[in-house]
Amino acid sequence: MRIPTWKRWLVAVVCLVALLALVPNFLSRETIARLPGFLPKNYVVLGLDLQGGSQLLLEVEADAVVKDRLEQLVGEVRQALRPAQIGYRGLGVQGEAVVLTLTDPSRLDQALGELGKLNPLLPTAGFGTGSVRELEIEGQSDGRIRITLSERARAERIGAAVTQALEVVRRRIDELGTREASIQRQGADRILVQVPGERNPEAIKRLLGKTARLTFHMVALDVDPAEVRAGRGPAGVMIVESAERSGPREWVLYRQVELSGENLVDAQATFQNNEPVVSFRFDTQGARKFARITQENVGKLFAIVLDDKVISAPRIREPILGGSGIISGSFTTETANELAVLLRAGALPAPLTVIEERTVGPDLGADSIRAGVIASIVALVAVIVFMVLYYGLFGIIADLALLLNLVLIVAAMSLLGATLTLPGIAGIVLTMGMAVDSNVLIFERVHEEVKAGRTPLSALETGFDEALRTIVDANLTTLIAGAVLFQFGTGPIKGFAVTLVIGVITTMFTAVTVTRMMVAAWYWRARPAQLAI
Repeated sequence: MRIPTWKRWLVAVVCLVALLALVPNFLSRETIARLPGFLPKNYVVLGLDLQGGSQLLLEVEADAVVKDRLEQLVGEVRQALRPAQIGYRGLGVQGEAVVLTLTDPSRLDQALGELGKLNPLLPTAGFGTGSVRELEIEGQSDGRIRITLSERARAERIGAAVTQALEVVRRRIDELGTREASIQRQGADRILVQVPGERNPEAIKRLLGKTARLTFHMVALDVDPAEVRAGRGPAGVMIVESAERSGPREWVLYRQVELSGENLVDAQATFQNNEPVVSFRFDTQGARKFARITQENVGKLFAIVLDDKVISAPRIREPILGGSGIISGSFTTETANELAVLLRAGALPAPLTVIEERTVGPDLGADSIRAGVIASIVALVAVIVFMVLYYGLFGIIADLALLLNLVLIVAAMSLLGATLTLPGIAGIVLTMGMAVDSNVLIFERVHEEVKAGRTPLSALETGFDEALRTIVDANLTTLIAGAVLFQFGTGPIKGFAVTLVIGVITTMFTAVTVTRMMVAAWYWRARPAQLAI
């Protein structure tokens, strides 16, 4: 029962860090920002069910991901067959395949050889390179060729699109200043967004519902849209709807993308001539392209296309060499700011569909907090009273360890910036019983040693030592269960698992180390002739 000095210092340091970690939970956000850099600044975030807010379940449109790849493949097929001067007709996307028909069916093998160069090997789950191809290319004797994505390629592209969409959604939410949002992947193609405290879910839906795909095209001047629809227009043009209420309702643009939003490094809402506009700036590569385009096309119209709509088509009056420009249109201050956020955060790889929407009012959250606090207080008082009545002085020591355990749980959640949900509160209440359970094991073993005739010092040492293995086994199994819940659970289950796992770790620390230290301090001070336990 003699505690080494280093172990006493360890407990003291842990308690001090825990108290410092609790401080931000009682301060305003402005005060936290002014704290010295060496102090903890994270705090426990209340979940959606405790403070209200909005929840959206989004689905990435997998068909759009496949369609984008197929449309890109059309251009690659054209470039692959052109050097070999292989003639074809009807090249385009039909359903989930790229199809074309050779004008000379006798050159089918040559065409398949050229197209095979577009078909890379995909890596397998093991080592090295596998034999799985990205594309499935089928040729028929009449010269018809059909190209589709393999199942493996389709799954990988959809998975990559969901991962990219997850990061874009996170950046967009963070741009709004809402840094307490919970953004998680659910299933193969869904994203769960929870924004505690948000009172305007429509603003989030508008922000997340746009793909924000920004491209720049040259306007095909003196081309009538009616001729394009009739198939008499020049090659390589398309009709794009205008987002402007004034001016042309549609534009004829060249399909070739002169510049894309991937080269943007910044976008800000600002004012020009007392009207809201969005200023943008390109990176070095984009600035060079922008300068070349404006130098070669002075006097022509340069269309800015966002989500397949022309938002502006200014005339290039002079070369722009600085790599920056202005997007003007019928913007309000709010819409200009939203567009700037979208451009800064990047483009979504595919559209998102809201398949479930839920709004929790602050009153319901307040009721949940009140119920959770009452449950915690009742459980704490009941445990404290029981331990004192049953174990006397040792019960008081166990209760002090229990209070420290609660402090450590909240401190650990604060340091991690964890989100506290209603199931999380249930996990804390459960931890209270588990915390004293370890002390019960120790005290009962000490009681048995006293009945066996051991001296007080021997009974205490044997009781703590022999109960340790049982405590470790019991808490380790609970820890494994909590880890499994956290790994495979979602939403509320994760919240419960977080508090449960943290509670198990802190319980082992307080029961094995802190309780033993307090009992040892009492024993060497009181030197009892017998133990009243």
